[in-house]
Amino acid sequence: MKIRIKFGKYGDMKFIGHLDVMRYFQKVMRRAEVDICYTAGFSPHQVMSFAAPLGVGLTSDGEYLDIEVNSAGSSEEMVRRMNQAGAEEIPVKSFRQLPDDAKNAMSLVAAADYLVSFRPGHEPEIRDFGKALEEFFAQEQIIILKKTKKSETEQDIRPMIYRLELRQEGIFMQVATGSAANLKPELVMEAFYRFLGLEAGQFDWMVHRLEVYADTGEEQRKLVALEDLGHEL
Repeated sequence: MKIRIKFGKYGDMKFIGHLDVMRYFQKVMRRAEVDICYTAGFSPHQVMSFAAPLGVGLTSDGEYLDIEVNSAGSSEEMVRRMNQAGAEEIPVKSFRQLPDDAKNAMSLVAAADYLVSFRPGHEPEIRDFGKALEEFFAQEQIIILKKTKKSETEQDIRPMIYRLELRQEGIFMQVATGSAANLKPELVMEAFYRFLGLEAGQFDWMVHRLEVYADTGEEQRKLVALEDLGHEL
């Protein structure tokens, strides 16, 4: 059966890259004695795929990986076993069964929520910060210069910003994420700083991912957390 696992990433683990996170969970599966399926052939490996790999330096409440298992205990038991076998800074939060015809998480990702907070002493000196953020978001276009190894092109990122608001904890944003369209929150912040006439420092802010969504709508966008596409055992 297909299983979707939700986990967090905190503390020093934010410096661990995607490949190491994958190796980490491969070891957790073995130590927790998860009855995971393996591929066939001369070099079998665990059937495992991740939704939207998190950038190095970012923390998260909502990361996902899909696996296939031959059997499993209750969701509560499987979460407990995996957390006992793993590190505190990468806690497993849920273990849910998916429908047999469910697509893997990577192909479903359409959006993500982020919270951007400023490091102490690096807050921009703007009198009415909330109003400035509203005016930035109200623009019809937000043009950035997208650089590649071979060229530089202008891109309008405004259609990829779904929500943007000031909260007590920092700047909340919901942006397009996935294969069809993908916008990093750092690019939004850099564009906002240019709008303010400021130059962004390399370590001015911290980025925390809150949730990852699939789009289940047909004509209009209907975002559903990846976790909610499965059910507990």
